Amino acid sequence: MEIDPQEQWNLLIGGDEVATSATYEIVDPSTTAVIGHAPEATVADAEAAIVAANRALPGWRDTPMVERCALLGRLADILAERSPDWATLVQAETGATMKIAQTLQLGGTFVDRFRYYSRPRDLDVAEKPMPAGASALGPAGLVGAVVHRQPVGVVVCITPYNFPLVNMAGKIAPALAMGNTCIIKPAPQDPLGILLLGRAVTEAGFPPGVVNVLTSSGSDVPSTLVASPGVNMVSFTGSSAIGAAIYANGAATMTRVLMELGGKGALVMTDDADVNAAVQAIASVWGFHSGQICTAPTRVICHRSLYDQLVSTLEAVSGMLKVGDPLDDDTLVGPLISERQRDSVEAFIRGGVDAGATLVAGGERPDLPGYYVAPTLMADCTPDMHCVREEAFGPVVVVLPHDDDDEAVSIANDSDYGLFSYVYAGDTARAHSIARRLQSGNVALNSIQPHNEAPFGGFKMSGIGRDRGVWGLEAYSEVQAVSWLA
Repeated sequence: MEIDPQEQWNLLIGGDEVATSATYEIVDPSTTAVIGHAPEATVADAEAAIVAANRALPGWRDTPMVERCALLGRLADILAERSPDWATLVQAETGATMKIAQTLQLGGTFVDRFRYYSRPRDLDVAEKPMPAGASALGPAGLVGAVVHRQPVGVVVCITPYNFPLVNMAGKIAPALAMGNTCIIKPAPQDPLGILLLGRAVTEAGFPPGVVNVLTSSGSDVPSTLVASPGVNMVSFTGSSAIGAAIYANGAATMTRVLMELGGKGALVMTDDADVNAAVQAIASVWGFHSGQICTAPTRVICHRSLYDQLVSTLEAVSGMLKVGDPLDDDTLVGPLISERQRDSVEAFIRGGVDAGATLVAGGERPDLPGYYVAPTLMADCTPDMHCVREEAFGPVVVVLPHDDDDEAVSIANDSDYGLFSYVYAGDTARAHSIARRLQSGNVALNSIQPHNEAPFGGFKMSGIGRDRGVWGLEAYSEVQAVSWLA
C-alpha cells in the first residue's frame, strides 16, 4: 500500500470507527518525514471503550470456544492475504529495515500467532477423587473436583514500539480465545499498523466491542484504562518503570497483570566457547532492529582467556555492518525509533566512557538524516557501571571478563533484570548447569533462538507472568475449582 500522509485514521470503539477532533504526527525515523496522523483519543474515548468491552463481555464469554477460535482462524486468513501489503507503511513507522519489516514485523510469526490460538483446547483438569472424613463441614464421603479455566474479563493490551503487530498478536489472540474482550493501546510512535489490524478484526466478523483500538500520544488514556474498575487485567510490554506504575495504579481494584518488562540479557562465554558462534549471536544486537529488542544479548561475560579474541573479532564485525537507508537491501543497521531514543542511547554511551569503559567501536552519530546510532562496543567494563546495569535499547554491547563459572554466574545474576540470557560453552552439559543457576526466565544454550511454545517472561524487574503457547491461554484466565461429595 502507498503511504498517504493525509489519510484519515479512526479509533475502533464498540464496532464503530470513531473520528477524533485531534491527531498527532507519525514520523519515519529514517527520514524524519511525517507519514501520517494518528487519532488522539481522549479520556472520554477510553471510558467509551471500557463500556463497550464490558457490554460485549457476557456474549463473547458464553460463545463456545470452538466458535471464538473459528473467528481467530478467519482473522488469520485475512491477515495472511492483506498484511504483506502493509510492509511499506509498517517499515516507515517503525524504522525497521525492509527485510525486518517483511519477515519479523509482518512475517509468519504475526499470522501464526492468530493461527496457533485458532485451535480449540480443553484446559479443564479433573482432580483425583479423595476420601474425606466426617467433620463439622459435612458427612464423610469421596470428594471429586474439576478445575476450570475462566476468562479474566476486560483486558487492556499495551504494546511497545519495537514490534507492535507481533507483540499485539501475542496478547489478543490468546486473550480472545479464552473469552476475554480487549482494549488495545499501541505505543504512540507507530500505531498505524495496529489500526489496520483493527480494520481486519472488523472484517473477520468479531462482535462489536470484543476488540477496541485506542491510540494516543500522552499518558491520560492509558492511565484511565489502567485505573478503571471496569478493567480486569492489563497486559503490558515495555519499560520496568512504567510497568511498576501500572502495577501500583491497578492495585486498588486488584487488576490482574501480565508484564514483560526491561532486559539486560547476559551472554556467558566459558573458556571452551566457540568465539565465532558467540560473535554471530552478539552481533544480532547491532543488526536485529538496531538493538531495539528486550531479549538482546547486550551484556557479554567472557572468560578472560578468550576476552581479547572476542573483543577484536567484534570490533572487526562492527565495521562490516552497513548503517543506512532501511530501504536499501544491503543495510543491516537502521535508525532508532525517535530523536528522544537516539539521544538517550548517546547519553548511555557517554556515561559508560566517563565511568571508565573503553569505546572500542561506534559511539559516533552517522551523517544521516534520521535517528541513527552506529554499532557500539564498549570493553573493560565492570559490573557496577550504569552501562552494564541498565538497558540501552539500542545497538550497544558491553563486555566484561570472568575467570571461572562461579564468577560468571555471579556477574550475570548481579542485575535487576532477568528476562533472557545465553550460555556459550563447548560442553553442553556444562552450559546447562550454568543456565540452571542463572536468575533468568529464559536461557538459550549456544543459540539465540527461542522456543515459540515455551513459556516466556522474566524474573525480578523483567516482569510478572508467562505467555506463549498454552501458557498464553492460562495467562489470560482465572482458575476455578468445582468440588462435590460423591
